[in-house]
Amino acid sequence: MMSSRELIRNLIAGKPAPRCGFWLGNPHPDTWPVLHAYFGTGTEEELRRKLGDDFRWISPSFIEPAFLAPGERRTHDFAASKTSHGQAGPLADMESPDDLDRVGWPDPEILAIDHTLGILREAGPFYRASGYWSPFFHNIMDLFGMDQYFIKMFTHPELVLAATERVCRFYHAANEKFFGSAGPLIDGFFFGNDFGTQLDLMMSPELFDRFVMPWFTTFTEQAKRRGLQVILHSCGSIHRVIGRLIDAGVDCLHPLQAMARNMDAETLSRDFRGRVTFLGGVDTQRVLNTGTPEMVKDEVRRIKDLLGPRLIVSPSHEALLPDVPPRNVAAMAEAALA
Repeated sequence: MMSSRELIRNLIAGKPAPRCGFWLGNPHPDTWPVLHAYFGTGTEEELRRKLGDDFRWISPSFIEPAFLAPGERRTHDFAASKTSHGQAGPLADMESPDDLDRVGWPDPEILAIDHTLGILREAGPFYRASGYWSPFFHNIMDLFGMDQYFIKMFTHPELVLAATERVCRFYHAANEKFFGSAGPLIDGFFFGNDFGTQLDLMMSPELFDRFVMPWFTTFTEQAKRRGLQVILHSCGSIHRVIGRLIDAGVDCLHPLQAMARNMDAETLSRDFRGRVTFLGGVDTQRVLNTGTPEMVKDEVRRIKDLLGPRLIVSPSHEALLPDVPPRNVAAMAEAALA
């Protein structure tokens, strides 16, 4: 009998598999108590096994201790630079790539990975998606502020490219260190950058090619050299660049935000079926949260017909919120595994 690990590896590789896969996703912390109360479970792993979950997302965390130098906080922390729309980031007033030397950039050498390696060793017969999340697009947007990031692509393009390189060099070195230590403990590099809104890509494909694709391709090539499958997370409508992403080495696309423009199962099936494995697609905006269990099952069956066999059934956003009834989670799992 094929293990979950073999099943997902085959699905992502486009090889024969006896069924579609299933991943619960990564529910919001407020959702776990609701799920445990309904299913009578006490731990995340117990619940995943009860539902028949094939997929484990086990990534090293920057909390362990990532940006912490011995005895002190780093002078700069990507995570501490999050900005809201319209708010300027710490790089907003910079004019030249030379100005970036004033920033205390984090050092990958201080990353701690032993805890994550221990979890991977005990992961069991399940697919292991891992690697540093590497959200470089978000980090750079936060460092400049969203408005200034996009404006400076036109007014100070070399500064944006230089800042991108600083951030991406960190993630590249971090993943090189982690992949080298983890070796065969992991199956796929799972990383994420939300490139789309509900309606479209956040930038033109031409700007995407200049400011995102070079390092994006470098990350996929890094994973491929290690024999890893590449799983990309991007919320929103990214239909206009999916072909570019596949050509750059993406094997599996997540989460398929079903209500975003041109991200519906029919369109994705028409344009990309057979070229990439799909992970996600079960709508969390109208179906999982407000539908009946039978409606959820019907939707899962419909998605399987359209996107299978290279499909891992999962929510259209992995962070399931408490508004999703547990009975609908059970219905999704049941239909996925049927």
